[in-house]
Amino acid sequence: MEHSTITLIILGFAVVMFVWEKIPLALTAVIVSVALTLTGVLTPAMAFAGYVNSVVILFVAMFVIGHAFFETGMAKKVGSMVTKFAKTERQVIVSTMLVSGLLSSVLSNTGTAAVLIPVTIGIADHAGFSRARLLMPMAFASTLGGNLTLVGTPPNMIAQGALELVDMRFGFFEFAYVGIPLFVVGILYFVLLGPKLFPKGSGPQKAAADATKEDDDKAVDAPKWKQVFAVTVLLGTIAAMAMENAIGIPLHVSACIGAILLVASRVLTESQAYKAIDLRVVFLFGGVLPLATALEVSGAGSMIAHNAINLFGENVTPFLMMLQIYFVTVVLTNFISNTAAAALLAPLAIQIAMAMGADPRAAVMSVVLGASMAFATPIGSPPNTMVLTAGGYKFVDYVRAGLPFIAVGSVVVLLLLPVFFPFFP
Repeated sequence: MEHSTITLIILGFAVVMFVWEKIPLALTAVIVSVALTLTGVLTPAMAFAGYVNSVVILFVAMFVIGHAFFETGMAKKVGSMVTKFAKTERQVIVSTMLVSGLLSSVLSNTGTAAVLIPVTIGIADHAGFSRARLLMPMAFASTLGGNLTLVGTPPNMIAQGALELVDMRFGFFEFAYVGIPLFVVGILYFVLLGPKLFPKGSGPQKAAADATKEDDDKAVDAPKWKQVFAVTVLLGTIAAMAMENAIGIPLHVSACIGAILLVASRVLTESQAYKAIDLRVVFLFGGVLPLATALEVSGAGSMIAHNAINLFGENVTPFLMMLQIYFVTVVLTNFISNTAAAALLAPLAIQIAMAMGADPRAAVMSVVLGASMAFATPIGSPPNTMVLTAGGYKFVDYVRAGLPFIAVGSVVVLLLLPVFFPFFP
């Protein structure tokens, strides 16, 4: 059997298993790496190169830095400082979405949601607002905030890793060109339509609040110097990443320096640093990334690219191809991890763009933004799932609020993508 056929079979297996989720996503990714090795499509060194990829190193270091921000209580403190000034329901929505989006632009959106859930619940209960009207906008904002920086969400870094295979990359803040307008539209959407979209009542909250009580107590006890140092390291790391070209230090090295400082200073213990690392993301990324290599070396990627182009005839336009890439990603990301969706589709988008003689960055950005549209289901992203019980939501509530926003957000994306990331610059 030809290597291109084997690669397509393994790709199909990965897609089915990511959607089905009968086994853990990370285990599926490891199976992919092993299968590519056993079938001879890739050498062992090529098949497992993803686990030492610079983006994986960046993942690990940022997990540690982000955990210090949460462990010391600074993330909760920032959220409380901003949200306590909100008086009306709409002001609370704006405040929580701003805090959630800005925090998740540099930290885990899962961690951001975990910190802001009890804060938002406390505000709702104190002011007499419905929790259901506040929690989902906050959760959605944590996903939208990922579009503001390179480290905002794993799909961004997965896209960067795929682009580096063809000697291209995104700048640290390039995602914000489309991400900021999309974030602003998201806030306006929930401020204007939110009260009409969510149920008036609220479901059981005690379990959600109790789940974070222990972490909150630890955060209160954190010494002041640890809080200041955690913020300083976070800001310093972000500054170093933003000035990567000027200082000559790669992103992952800057992040490693920040993580080292936090452990060496005892802001985090060694065990806390290890605990902060989400190995599921590491194994998922490291295991699926070699598919990009396999698609390239086996010729399967070119085969898929040409077939995709032929579906629309020989005169297919770049915009039509962008539409196809974007909406396929949108559909997948609402049923599988946005990380998995990006890992699967980013290499395919690169192959399609290269076959057309177009800029792969434009195609990959279509995948990145499509992967952020995980709003129509409670399993679309971890924050969606986290507020399910806390807000007393049903599946239909996500459909009611998420589908219209996907439509509105897609208009913004498809208008701005060709402007900032043209297929033929």
